[in-house]
Amino acid sequence: MRWTLKPTPKKSIIAALAQELNVPEKIAVLLVQRGIDTYEKAKKFFRPSLDELHDPFLMKDMDKAVARINNAFKQEENILVYGDYDVDGTTSVALMSSYLLSHYPQVATYIPDRYAEGYGVSYMSIDYAHDNDISLIIALDCGVKAVDKIAYAKKLGIDFIVCDHHRPGPVLPDAVAVLDPKREDCTYPYDELCGCGVGFKLIQALEQEKGLPAKTLIPYLDLVATAIGADIVPITGENRVLAFYGLEVINTLPRTGIRALIENVKKDTLTITDVVFIIAPRINAAGRIKHGLHAVELLTEQDEVIALQMAANIENYNAERKDLDKLITVEALEQITKNKEENLKTSVVYQENWHKGVIGIVASRLIETYYRPTLVFTKSGDKLAASARSVKGFDVYEALEACSEHIEQFGGHKYAAGLTLSEAQYPGFKAKFEEVVSGSIDERLLIPEITIDACLELHEITAKFYRILRQFAPFGPGNMSPVFMSKNLIDTGYGKCVGADEDHLKCTVTQSNSAIQIGAIGFNLGAKCNLITNKKPFKAAYSLDLNEWNGNVSIQLKLRDIQE
Repeated sequence: MRWTLKPTPKKSIIAALAQELNVPEKIAVLLVQRGIDTYEKAKKFFRPSLDELHDPFLMKDMDKAVARINNAFKQEENILVYGDYDVDGTTSVALMSSYLLSHYPQVATYIPDRYAEGYGVSYMSIDYAHDNDISLIIALDCGVKAVDKIAYAKKLGIDFIVCDHHRPGPVLPDAVAVLDPKREDCTYPYDELCGCGVGFKLIQALEQEKGLPAKTLIPYLDLVATAIGADIVPITGENRVLAFYGLEVINTLPRTGIRALIENVKKDTLTITDVVFIIAPRINAAGRIKHGLHAVELLTEQDEVIALQMAANIENYNAERKDLDKLITVEALEQITKNKEENLKTSVVYQENWHKGVIGIVASRLIETYYRPTLVFTKSGDKLAASARSVKGFDVYEALEACSEHIEQFGGHKYAAGLTLSEAQYPGFKAKFEEVVSGSIDERLLIPEITIDACLELHEITAKFYRILRQFAPFGPGNMSPVFMSKNLIDTGYGKCVGADEDHLKCTVTQSNSAIQIGAIGFNLGAKCNLITNKKPFKAAYSLDLNEWNGNVSIQLKLRDIQE
């Protein structure tokens, strides 16, 4: 692991802010690192308000989208709400369809089949709309690059409103409205919304036009917070406000479907991390194993008994997903090892019978072992489909753009993308991708990095310090859970490996010349147990959390890494 210590801001700024806020100086350091250097900014950070949400009409084409939907209501048109099969897509469809249905009855939903139609807007869905006398499609979390398909829909007399957050191609589709803060000609103040976030701005605009405030939409924010967590967008600006209120809804009055999903979770308060690791994989499992429409149906179901049955089915899909993911990861790792490709700067693997629904997860798993930009391919009809994942600091989307001569279709973000190509193009693509990455990646990015916010002495870890730290949540990109470093730590003599395979490290640490002792747990650090034996001093990188045991609650170090 590569440890990188963030620069410490100017002492004068830290001291002034700490005094003004009445907080420890190390808290002030963390705030200034996040661009929060005044009382007013700190107030907004610690007390997010819906009043901070931007006017939705600042987004390019928002007026056109609102006018077209209102016209559809007046003309009694049939509306189709369309979205991708992942968490962002299915939550977007649940949000938009349930909102529209509360005002107007003629609304249907459509999620493409991962296998028959693939990612994004499909010709099959447009034909479905045409056959069912649907004249307006609202596409969420996709559509900004569907130029040909939206042109085809227009010929059939079907209008499109696109709500997307992916980077547009060189030409925008000929839709009634293209809502995408990443459009070059869009001056909307915040461009890191997820697809569900863009959908939320549209319903906020519809409410605002009626003279209603954003707080009327709070019940929809459990969906938005789930999408923000799952899509790994920055939890800054508007996203932070939406995630903050969305988590409140999840923890107090979640919709029936989400309540059914978390029925068996033994936690009083769910964090954004719980959303990412408990709620999101289950919503995703429907689209991976069966069909994304199952997730939408659960998220819009209002009958508790039916929702619990749906959640039980999704739990089964998730169990199947886990088994497939483990099996394919083993096979993919064997393929990399057998081909002796450790000296390459990329991992590109392919097997025609791998399950298309889990190749994205497998790509992430491979990065845990071979830390480099990774693509996992499988057969999809007569084409090959792949999921791409990247390492911190490297833009895999740009790398794929440089390989576009070998690709038929691709889309995504800096760290995650999907693509299709013909089988004949696979060898050429694989060679070109390696050439592009090896020619552009900084070698340091191929070593996992731990970014450390500040050095900490154990005596600084007080109840007040931790209480303030918890108010930095919700955590995520742009506002990660702070990581600290402490030097000259010594195990009190009870350090040991724990877990079924003794993979984890558990110890209690003290510091030279200090009587303070704090418990520590290091998941997957069992192999480093020898670094702490015989009271050898060591340094640790860690975050802070609470340890609950036999009714006792104490602050503990959650170790990320240790070094001599």
